[in-house]
This record gives sequence, C-alpha cells and structure tokens, in this order.
Amino acid sequence: MAALDLLGRRWTLRVIWELHRHPAPIGFRDLQRHCDAMSSSVLSTRLTELRESDIAEQTPDGAWRLTPLGADLVTAMGPLLNWSRVWAERRA
Repeated sequence: MAALDLLGRRWTLRVIWELHRHPAPIGFRDLQRHCDAMSSSVLSTRLTELRESDIAEQTPDGAWRLTPLGADLVTAMGPLLNWSRVWAERRA
C-alpha cells in the first residue's frame, strides 16, 4: 500500500517517466521543463520522496536519475503501459 500511495501522488509518475526518458542524469530545471513546468516546490517534494524511497538519486553535481530500483519499477510498469494503450484505443 505504501508504494501505491507514493505512486498515486500528483506528478510522481510523470517525474519517474521523465527520469526514465533521459538515460543521463538531468538537472532540476530541465526536469521541471519536461514536466510541463510544474512548480518548483512540488517537483522538489516529489524528488525528495523518490530519493527517500530509493527510486531516484541525486548525482554529486546535483542532477537526478533513477536508481536501479527505480529502473526496475519502470520495467514492472510495462504491462500497465501496454494495457493502457489498448484501453485508450478502445475509448477512441
């Protein structure tokens, strides 16, 4: 339930997705821009939560990336992504 609580928070999945899309670490402002310019306070909070959950980590230069556990989470969400594509097609 704790994982679902974390993943259900606003913007959390988007942050994970954007970190996944950028294989190299990405800086805070670039990440914010890729997340439709969400507020810096919300992004900071989500990154802190993801860091505390060992899903994301900050590099020594301040950039952000997924941890191996975070990459495993993205892999685990693959079937849900596939299902959502089918669902979206049926709704169209």
